[in-house]
Amino acid sequence: MCSPCSPATRVEAPESATGAPLPAFPAERGECWLTLHLRHAGERTVRMAYECVGPAQAPCVLVLGGISADRHLVASRRWPEPGWWPAQAGPGKPLDPRQLRLVGVDWLGGDGRLDLPLDTSDQADAIAAVLDALAIRRLHALVGASYGAMVGLQFAVRHGERLRRLVAISGTHRPHPFASALRSVQRAIVRHEVEPARQQHALAVARQLAVLGYRTPEEFAQRFDGPPRANGSHFEVAAEPYLRHQGDRFIRRFTPTAFLRLSESIDLHRVDPRAIRVPATVVGVHEDQLVPLADVRALADAVAAPARLVSLHSRYGHDAFLKEEAAIAEVLAWSLADAGVEVAA
Repeated sequence: MCSPCSPATRVEAPESATGAPLPAFPAERGECWLTLHLRHAGERTVRMAYECVGPAQAPCVLVLGGISADRHLVASRRWPEPGWWPAQAGPGKPLDPRQLRLVGVDWLGGDGRLDLPLDTSDQADAIAAVLDALAIRRLHALVGASYGAMVGLQFAVRHGERLRRLVAISGTHRPHPFASALRSVQRAIVRHEVEPARQQHALAVARQLAVLGYRTPEEFAQRFDGPPRANGSHFEVAAEPYLRHQGDRFIRRFTPTAFLRLSESIDLHRVDPRAIRVPATVVGVHEDQLVPLADVRALADAVAAPARLVSLHSRYGHDAFLKEEAAIAEVLAWSLADAGVEVAA
């Protein structure tokens, strides 16, 4: 069962966060209740929330980000708050909702209601069911970054006939053992606390540790090369305020359960690249500590369909898809062109 949002949820605020008028394009939200057979948990009834922006008859592109991304990709007159990927989604950007129909989802388990093992194959099947409910038979492209790239690879294996082109940025067919070890420490920090308030604090600390994996030593050397400063009875290094901010921001919108299960989902991920028969663009970053370029290259070499490998240098490491605006925009522009999507400059 799938239902759109009630018109009562409409927000009459046609301005962006900067006060500039937002262009008019269709936007809708809704939720689906689905019965799925989850890989590690059997048959379950689950909830999936989605958001679509752009003309209903335009080429359809599914856009998926990291575990902290959600269905809200781009600001609209109906929902004017900033989306999670403003560098690439918006008027005049590669993912332009005036010319494309963009679909985003909240991750299965992202609301913290599912305290059970989740797999990227579960996410792919849930997304396919949402597309069924929206009467979207085939996607012109799926753009996935980080966790979204992993789910995109699963979608290409399990529902490849519904996909014209895949763009996988900083995500491969399997997690790297070093990255899995780092995530296991993060989960241990959260699981160590059982009292809710202390578990929230533990989640903030785990997020701080995660940020160190997302970025690079080179960036921290440039930004935080200062001496420790006194803070009451102790000293703190230059990066500590930044890391605290990242942790505090994360816990305002993420629950411990959601974090534990989605983090675990990354480490359960496995795909046979030879089963991918969809033309693909795979993007890797030399400085990515979590997804080594060698793994991205191995993925591109093994995909059964034509695959293009793009390698980038970035001091932002795994977060390059959020920070390297021009390079990622170029990749998206010609990848969408390869998918047969004509987007005006």
